[in-house]
Amino acid sequence: MAGAVAWDRRVAVDGHDERRHVRVAVIGSGFGGLGAAVRLRREGITDFVVLERAGSVGGTWRDNEYPGCACDVPSHLYSFSFAPNPDWPRTFSGQRHIRAYLEHVADTFGLRPHLRLGHEVRLMRWDGDARHWEIETSRGTLTADVVVSATGALSDPKVPAVPGLDGFPGKVFHSARWDHGYDLRGKRVAVVGTGASAIQIVPAIQPDVARLTLFQRTPAWVMPRADRAITGAERALHRGLPFTGTVRRSVLRGIRELQVQAFTKHPNQLGLVESLARANIARAVKDPVLRAKLTPSYRIGCKRILLSSAYYPALARPNVDLVASGLTEVRGSTLVAADGTEAAADAIVFGTGFHVTDLPVTERVVGADGRTLAEWWKDGMASLRGATAAGFPNWMTIIGPNTGLGNSSMILMIEAQLAYMADYLRQLDALGGRGAALTPRPAAVTAWNRRVQERLRRTVWSTGGCSSWYLDAGGRNTTLWPGTPGEFRRATREVDLAEYEVIRPGPGPGGVADAAGPGGRAVTTPTRPTEEATR
Repeated sequence: MAGAVAWDRRVAVDGHDERRHVRVAVIGSGFGGLGAAVRLRREGITDFVVLERAGSVGGTWRDNEYPGCACDVPSHLYSFSFAPNPDWPRTFSGQRHIRAYLEHVADTFGLRPHLRLGHEVRLMRWDGDARHWEIETSRGTLTADVVVSATGALSDPKVPAVPGLDGFPGKVFHSARWDHGYDLRGKRVAVVGTGASAIQIVPAIQPDVARLTLFQRTPAWVMPRADRAITGAERALHRGLPFTGTVRRSVLRGIRELQVQAFTKHPNQLGLVESLARANIARAVKDPVLRAKLTPSYRIGCKRILLSSAYYPALARPNVDLVASGLTEVRGSTLVAADGTEAAADAIVFGTGFHVTDLPVTERVVGADGRTLAEWWKDGMASLRGATAAGFPNWMTIIGPNTGLGNSSMILMIEAQLAYMADYLRQLDALGGRGAALTPRPAAVTAWNRRVQERLRRTVWSTGGCSSWYLDAGGRNTTLWPGTPGEFRRATREVDLAEYEVIRPGPGPGGVADAAGPGGRAVTTPTRPTEEATR
């Protein structure tokens, strides 16, 4: 195929005939990375590797194996459209089944030969003379024409810098690094945080611990979890008549699409949903003082709506204390909240989320001008269509800035980005294959993000009166997409070369171009009209 690369040097790594240069290097092996690998093979590209720092695939569904861990998106929607699973055991799947699904995807689509497990990426540097990326890993160095970063936003845990934490004599760990060797039974356990992980952990461990103290900085809106076992008859139907699984997925997608529109276009119409959430609290929590602590003061949807039918009943149990204040200090075995409340603990579990708007991987990506991606994004993440960054030729993200969803399946967004990635590679091949490069024009990045931020102003995430992990240090929402997955799919259906500067392969380190643009870079004329998908 066009752009194929001949291997000139090889080294043995873990029994693999490791190639020094590849057409594409994919970073990460969660949904984004495995999805990218499948799409590459479907496009006829086999000259790629998937670099994974851990010893197995799975991404966040490998790392998060805390008690009660499960997905809050229906199983048939939280899976690839090209890899339907008729045998999901429950309507909302647990971590174990989702991880098994990803292992199945790796096997079914022949991805194992491309996987390089135990290869942590330490540095990615664009070589402008060679027009490729040099990638330093914990197991050696390789080069690639294109890098697809699929590390995701939920990969690096965030533990707050609490004064005195280093002197705590008990056990401390983050929910995404659960210590299964430590027995919580009969212990005094403090859980810090009330997000998606904490509401699953609390009811799972409450029956076994002597005392559970939950530090709640801000209450969450929690709705009942309509989970049930999927019957054998349903599974048999989906196996025998696959279109029924497709119909089920389509119905679920349509329902979530309507919900997303309420968040993005009609936040003032969420009052009915909010009243249902208040009724849910009233049913489960009879103590008016506790109920008041658990009732948010912001509009529902401003933070992610959480699903649990066990969280509120667990908090009402006699061995549970809710501290309606954040943890501010640790004094030996005593934990002190901002309101002065003290609680003794033998173990602290942090359910405090991840580095979402300050991704650590950005410190390890060095662009064409020698600056890291973190330096480029010091005032906030900004990319073109959630995929490419100005100053970083042939570098793409899956699950990039402003591609998150407030209430639907991220797999829908990932598949849209995979289509954009595929067209990106087709465009490179049309431009000359190896040595050709695309980098988004700064003006195009600015225009795209201006439209995204303008649309975000009217959403519940901006008007709902809360502060969430969707916002960066400057208060900008650089995490969520301000529309439906369908709108995003239309916006990323194909690459518009008018939004890019082009480097064509040719003699000399700089390559050649049809027309000289700024800095000697090629400028091409538009091949298709720019799609104003965010208007």
